[in-house]
Amino acid sequence: MGNCCSVQCSFENFLLRGWDFIVGHANYVCKLQQTLPTLSAALQELRAQRNDLLRQVDLAEQRLLKPFEQVQLWLSKAETMITEAEKLIADGPQQMNNLCLGGCASKSCLSSYKFGKKVAKMLQEISDHKSKGAFGKVAENQPAAPVVVMPVEQPFALESTIQKVWSCIEDEDVGIIGLYGLGGVGKTTLLIELNNKFSTTPNDFKVIWALVSKDYDVGKIQDRIGGNLGFSDDSWKNKSVEEKAVDIYGVLLNKKFVVLLDDLWKRVDLKQVGIPQPSQTKGSKLIFTTRSLGVCGEMEAQKKIKVECLEPEKAWELFQDKVGDDALNSHPDIPNLAKQVAERCGGLPLALITIGRAMACKKTLEDWKYAIEMLKRFALPKMENEVFPLLKFSYDNLPDATMKCCLLYCCLYPEDYCIPKKRLVEHWFCEGLLNKFDRISEAQMQGGDIISSFLNACLLERDGEDCVKMHDVIRDMGLWITREFEATENNFFVKAGAQLFEEPDAKEWESAKRMSVMKNKIKVLKETPKCPNLRTLFLSENELQVISHGFFQFIPHLTVLDLSRNEELRALPEGISQLVSLECFDISFTGIEELPIELKSWTKLKMLDLSCMDNLRKIPQHLICSFSKLQIFRMWFRMYLIDYPNEDNVLKGGNEKLIEELKGLQHLNILRIQIKAMFCLERFLSFNLFRCCTEALELSDFRESKEFNVLCLENLERLKKLQFCDCESMNEIKMEKLHTWVSSKETSCFHTLSEVIIMGCKKLKDVTWLMLAPNLRTLWIAGCAKMEEILSEGKLSEVAGVIGIPCPKPFLKLETLHLFALAKLKSIYWDALPFPCLKHLHLHGCRELKKLPLNSDSAKGNRLSIEGSKDWWAAIEWENEAIRNAFLPSFKSVYA
Repeated sequence: MGNCCSVQCSFENFLLRGWDFIVGHANYVCKLQQTLPTLSAALQELRAQRNDLLRQVDLAEQRLLKPFEQVQLWLSKAETMITEAEKLIADGPQQMNNLCLGGCASKSCLSSYKFGKKVAKMLQEISDHKSKGAFGKVAENQPAAPVVVMPVEQPFALESTIQKVWSCIEDEDVGIIGLYGLGGVGKTTLLIELNNKFSTTPNDFKVIWALVSKDYDVGKIQDRIGGNLGFSDDSWKNKSVEEKAVDIYGVLLNKKFVVLLDDLWKRVDLKQVGIPQPSQTKGSKLIFTTRSLGVCGEMEAQKKIKVECLEPEKAWELFQDKVGDDALNSHPDIPNLAKQVAERCGGLPLALITIGRAMACKKTLEDWKYAIEMLKRFALPKMENEVFPLLKFSYDNLPDATMKCCLLYCCLYPEDYCIPKKRLVEHWFCEGLLNKFDRISEAQMQGGDIISSFLNACLLERDGEDCVKMHDVIRDMGLWITREFEATENNFFVKAGAQLFEEPDAKEWESAKRMSVMKNKIKVLKETPKCPNLRTLFLSENELQVISHGFFQFIPHLTVLDLSRNEELRALPEGISQLVSLECFDISFTGIEELPIELKSWTKLKMLDLSCMDNLRKIPQHLICSFSKLQIFRMWFRMYLIDYPNEDNVLKGGNEKLIEELKGLQHLNILRIQIKAMFCLERFLSFNLFRCCTEALELSDFRESKEFNVLCLENLERLKKLQFCDCESMNEIKMEKLHTWVSSKETSCFHTLSEVIIMGCKKLKDVTWLMLAPNLRTLWIAGCAKMEEILSEGKLSEVAGVIGIPCPKPFLKLETLHLFALAKLKSIYWDALPFPCLKHLHLHGCRELKKLPLNSDSAKGNRLSIEGSKDWWAAIEWENEAIRNAFLPSFKSVYA
């Protein structure tokens, strides 16, 4: 009975569960008519939500933001759901056709059941997914890439400079690198190339680029750096400079970084920006570009690398590339004309590219000839519109009007001209541009500082020790400035080196303030110009023979007149004495025979240069002493006349009359003079004025002096050049201390002496006294027939007695040594010398000289040039073959 009851209960449970199963299945089938439209509506909502989110993501990606991964995952799932729901809805009509009995039954119960279950499940999944798709933000800032590759034009001829910089980057001891050079030379291109090289070269640097520019703002630099580090939201940009610096510093201090700063015009305070010193994070680098070497110093750059203009061959390649074959091949003569245009660009990439592109459509000879003529006279429009304004930033950045005037003054010289620094400063001084000092010796310091500033700013270039050059494009820019911006204050008329055969029409330059027609072929000045504003007139290096008497009649304010290097000019015009404002008068290397007494009207004269006037026969008495403001006087002859007129002439005799006139010039500051007798020298040395101002002294024709005590000259405290000429009786130059003039220090007596010339002193056997001149740079000895030794070991005790050093090393600063016609010379020095500065050794007529004071340590690192005859070189005896081979490439045969 109990068993029967149990079986009955189980059966009832079975029936109930079966009923529930049937009802549930029937429910999926019965509700299909409702759930399918509901699914279609849910799908539409899901699509809309997906599309809205996709638009937000696209907008964020356009702003270089990175979508959140959960957003991307939601969109991915949504896409899958949409695809599956679309399939269910597509299958819906067929399933609806299977329904019967008002939708409560199906012809295919199992199929309808499964379908209805899928629809219900999809509805629930869509509902759940939609609820998860409400995002406050869809994206975040991109994580900063180690290097952001930047677009750049194809670099040209920068490979060697890039390699030089890269070697500094690899050197852990170099933290700060300064790249400096002329505007438009390619510094920014170089920096971009370095930036991009980090992306292709294995390294662990975080590379950050920031443009600084002329009037930089610390906050803007921080924003550029912050963008590289991931600080770019509005809240960070609204922080103070100090707060941003703390954030940047905190990130960089824990990284190995390279910060690239482009276009610095002054020192950037790294601490203020938030950049740690590279030394604080081992291996980090700061690399910057600037136009100024001075900025490299202010930024404490450990390596300063100049970005140079292109060599002519590379410049021509770049120009060809920009002009294109179509224009260059349009006429067989165009390539030669194109080379002339390219040369005018002076190797400056910006100019080459700009002019090259401008000439790409020029296909006739006339076009190219016109371009050359325009470049000679003025400049092409492209230069004026695109190149000069960029370069003018350097001019505008000069600190004051004085420096701007001094720079424009350099434009008076011809293209590619070697400008003597000393003469340039003297012109500035006489023009009143150096107004900090009244004396030229002090003004030279100001002038030297200005020239250094120009060199540091790449507005001038070095040309040896004593000269500078102005790049052709900088010169053209300067002349453009005088035309466009300074026409009233600095009206220039410049035809220097223009191949002129006649003087320009006076009307062309009647309003000029400064005029230069130097280095032409003008023979006659016949006009009578009226130039009320003219202050500067350069007529040097022409072929002048005649100047009309009226030429200077109406130039009342002329301050600087340069007639030098007109060797055919024999006389000054009568009207020249009317130049009462004249302060600088240079007639060196001219053939002028006499100075007229009428020049006494030049009461403002500060500089008078009579150097190398071999035809000068007469300077009237009382003329030189009338120049009461004279500060610079130079008189130096290459040849001597025998027949100086006796009457009223300071040149007659040993120059004692000239000395008497000079001693009264209390403002005299720079003196270059010749003395032709010992009694005149003694008189000369008795005046303190001459001890303080003599820079160059020639002792010539000392016939009565067999011995000369060089220490009588030791108190000439500014002596730079000393010449002994035709002292045929002089057989010894001694070193005997004079108690009356003894030095207060036991040191070298001639520490300022840099050049010594000894010619025609036929009885001299040695010049050991030169060991007293430790800063000697140039030594020239010629025509000394009995000279056996340059320095004698036997006279070491004399040297030691003067300077207190037993055996000083001579010639440590010597750069040039010329030895000519020394028939008995056997020795320069008894041992090998280091010659750390020697660059040029020129020997001729020294047949007895069999040994040179050279060994493997001599002239190391120098590009030494040794010139002489083949026979002499072949006879030289060397310590060993290795030394001979080491100096063999330095030898150049110049005589048969």
